[in-house]
Amino acid sequence: MKTNILIVEDEPIIAKDIEACILNLNYYVIGLAHTSETALDILHSRRVDMVMLDIHIGGSRDGIDIAEIINEKYDIPFIFLTSFSDELTLDRAKKTKPYGYIVKPFDETDLKTTLTIALHNYHSTKKEQLFSKEILNKKAKAPLSEKEYKIIVELSRGKNTGGIAETHFISINTVKFHLKNIYQKMNVSSRTELLAKVMS
Repeated sequence: MKTNILIVEDEPIIAKDIEACILNLNYYVIGLAHTSETALDILHSRRVDMVMLDIHIGGSRDGIDIAEIINEKYDIPFIFLTSFSDELTLDRAKKTKPYGYIVKPFDETDLKTTLTIALHNYHSTKKEQLFSKEILNKKAKAPLSEKEYKIIVELSRGKNTGGIAETHFISINTVKFHLKNIYQKMNVSSRTELLAKVMS
């Protein structure tokens, strides 16, 4: 499935240039928004995976305001793409924790590199959150021990029983003992069921 990218840029010619670059990189452009109102409407009504945000846009809000709304209501990454790089703008922008900041004029290589790294970092962060002990304990019937939690993390990385035993300097029987307890606590009967539940 292609990544859906929303472009928020108030200059139609620049927006079309950005769109052409993104399409060349094999992403899908879900919409072009020239005002903050249109951007918020698209965010609300379509599946957006990434937002390219100009800071100074038409409408009642600027790009940084949109970024704050994305952080509050939508769990998606965004990149600022702007001609403004003064200290005040940068200070406001970095507080929203963007996944990238491209200063115009830019070239396709800048865009490709920033998009690739931004999407990778976002998905890595999401995976870490999925596997946090706190989240796993909410899915379990009883709290997981630290060792049980670490074994689930190792399983998610594709390690088998022998690999886990070697990494943690414990016997295979000890790993099996922990797995039995994990299955009980997570209310599953196999590794496949466990990982499906963890990823859900």
